[in-house]
Amino acid sequence: MPAGSQLPRQLEDWFASRGWSPRRHQRDMLAAARAGDHALLVAPTGAGKTLAGFLPTLAELIEAPTDRLHTLYISPLKALAVDVQRNLLTPIEEMGLPIRVETRTGDTPYDRKLRQRARPPEILLTTPESLSLLLSYEDSLTMFSDLKTVVIDEVHAFATGKRGDLLALALSRLQRFASGLRRVALSATVADPDGYRAWLAPHGDIHSVTLVQGEKGADPNIAILLPEDRVPWAGHSGTYAIPQVMAEIETHKTTIVFCNTRGLAELTFQQLWKVNELKLPIGVHHGSLSLEARRRAEQAMADGQLRALVATASLDLGVDWGDVDCVIQMGAPKGSSRLLQRIGRANHRLDEPSEAVLVPGNRFEYLEARAALDAVEQGELDPDIFRPGALDVLAQHIMACACAAPFEASEMLQEIRAALPYSALEQEIFDRVLNFIADGGYSLRAYDKFKRLTLGRDGLWRVTKPAFVAQHRLNAGIIVEAPMLEVRFKNGRRLGRIEEGFGSTLSPGDTFFFAGLALEVERVETTDLIVRATSKQARFVSYMGARLAITATLANRVRVFLHDRSQWSRFPDDVREWLEVQAYRSALPAPGQLLVETFPHEGRHHMVAYSFEGWNAHQSLGMLITRRMEAMGLKPLGFVANDYALAVYGLEKIEDPRPLFSPDILEHEFVDWVQQSALLKRAFREVAIIGGLVERQHPGKKKTGRQVTFSTDLIYDVLRKYEPDHLLLRAAWADARARMTDVGRLAHLLDTAGDTMLHIDLPRVSPMAVPVLIMIGRETVAQGTADDALLLEAEGIAAEAMRLD
Repeated sequence: MPAGSQLPRQLEDWFASRGWSPRRHQRDMLAAARAGDHALLVAPTGAGKTLAGFLPTLAELIEAPTDRLHTLYISPLKALAVDVQRNLLTPIEEMGLPIRVETRTGDTPYDRKLRQRARPPEILLTTPESLSLLLSYEDSLTMFSDLKTVVIDEVHAFATGKRGDLLALALSRLQRFASGLRRVALSATVADPDGYRAWLAPHGDIHSVTLVQGEKGADPNIAILLPEDRVPWAGHSGTYAIPQVMAEIETHKTTIVFCNTRGLAELTFQQLWKVNELKLPIGVHHGSLSLEARRRAEQAMADGQLRALVATASLDLGVDWGDVDCVIQMGAPKGSSRLLQRIGRANHRLDEPSEAVLVPGNRFEYLEARAALDAVEQGELDPDIFRPGALDVLAQHIMACACAAPFEASEMLQEIRAALPYSALEQEIFDRVLNFIADGGYSLRAYDKFKRLTLGRDGLWRVTKPAFVAQHRLNAGIIVEAPMLEVRFKNGRRLGRIEEGFGSTLSPGDTFFFAGLALEVERVETTDLIVRATSKQARFVSYMGARLAITATLANRVRVFLHDRSQWSRFPDDVREWLEVQAYRSALPAPGQLLVETFPHEGRHHMVAYSFEGWNAHQSLGMLITRRMEAMGLKPLGFVANDYALAVYGLEKIEDPRPLFSPDILEHEFVDWVQQSALLKRAFREVAIIGGLVERQHPGKKKTGRQVTFSTDLIYDVLRKYEPDHLLLRAAWADARARMTDVGRLAHLLDTAGDTMLHIDLPRVSPMAVPVLIMIGRETVAQGTADDALLLEAEGIAAEAMRLD
């Protein structure tokens, strides 16, 4: 047993009363705390990570009780914070400890938030955004001055993004308030532990963070569900297998059915109800549902009242419901780390295997599911990519600090540089961020509404007037969703929110599925959609949210499957036949090779490139290639893409595809396209909101999405014309390149295309082209709703593709 890892008697007795003994990694975490070290715990799901993170806190509060805030727990999800509170209260109550545990999120009532600042609990569970808001209050120094520990759960979920930037800055500020503060991070899926140790540590000092590795758990039991007939050619929802999914639910105690999108979750829920002959209790859970609806579903699961819950990423992380004995993934998982997180929700115990079923939507997705299963078995996780901190996030943080108290610029810069994402922040960039908050920049400084900070004669920066403080607290946040409409019944009961873009297509009398119900629109108000329940036929809500793309890890494994015939014996007969005919009629690309096919079909000329770089990169490439085709006189008509391939079609034959994949497309067409399309405006809207340039809410009034868009577009046009080097335009450009277009994978594809391309000209469509080709004309249809039609159409095209003559 490591020195200093001894538990207080009360904790030892509690473990013994349950027939447990602390695991090695739990004692190691206690030893690190006794030594005053920061710690990163990497342990499998079900290994008791959360208890390991809180064990030092419980020990310290037993040995030295306090009525001050002792531990801050940071969660990526509101649902996880609530679940942790529920599970943490059990040992505290059973030991009779006088320790208060409370949550603080956007869902917490105002009066409780007010009381928490005046009299905080010993343990406060919150999110990065709520912590940032707490730091904007004048009493934040008093509240956090005795803070001993920060526990960051599921750190992989946000450390490499903007929420991680905000949290890293908040940690630096907390460290200044409480110099002895200890930082702890927990995760089951970390591919680069040293990268996370550097992110966690003050000033990136990796040696100050102890790495604790948990014991290996039981290997998961994962199966790929095969249809009773054949693996479909097309479709991506897996709804063809709904009767088989229902059979799995019937034979298990409790099942979570994971879907990659909110729209697919609603579709799957409705399809399951159609075949739910036993009338088993089934729920649905996703981020657009109302707080009440989500809490009801979470509590019903915790109480064992549901046989199945259809959910999205809103329940990916850490939620511990002991009765869940099966996880079903609808469609391909898109990443091995994500799959590992999701299957960990079943049999949430280290020594028992998690049981999971993957339901691939089509033949490519079967290969992807097999690749994900192999990656999990071999312990290969998706890589974590750390990047410099975002400037819009930095602006928001500085404004929050100014709301709490005046500050001196050099001290603020020193504090900011202690956060790894901003450790290399240059003085000139910092000054530009500061001046942006002070007056909006050169083009906007004539307007008082942008003068948020003032430099006093004492050398301190302070908020210009109290109204800006209220404005910041009302509008701060990193997650910028599409503009939303509230969905509610006439009696005021709220069901949740749908995107304004979809809502604008609805009129009184229209029907749609939402929150598991068929709803009819009664009337449309400015920010509300008034509905009533109906039994009429309804359509499914569509969302503009980010689409999950296959990770490079899984894409590379799929490439190996195509090339390595020794693997084919593991595949179903129809998948193996598909690959064999493809090899006979065309070719199968080797790993690192770009196969490009050209062929005529239905009076048009088609080009299909099998690049496996993910949907986002393929969407961008499709836009660029069609622009270049237009300039070359090839008369393009359009393109479609999936995670595996891009198909472009037009009126003229593409004799040589190499010029279409030239790397200079990123220097010419890409820049021109981004600047002229709505892409950059959307990115600017987000950074303008995060950076505080445009507010979404005023006291007692919330702007509509159209009003916010109008404001940001107006400012965007002014800055493009008069200050093209404005800080937020630079930030928007960085976002558009890095996130919205997956430009890293796109650049790699174009850099290697010339040397690796294998071009095959065919007389007709090939077998491997079928899944992407049948999407033509259907790419705007809501996910899942067109699957039946796609299946029928695929059979016709597939018959042509599989002919051996």
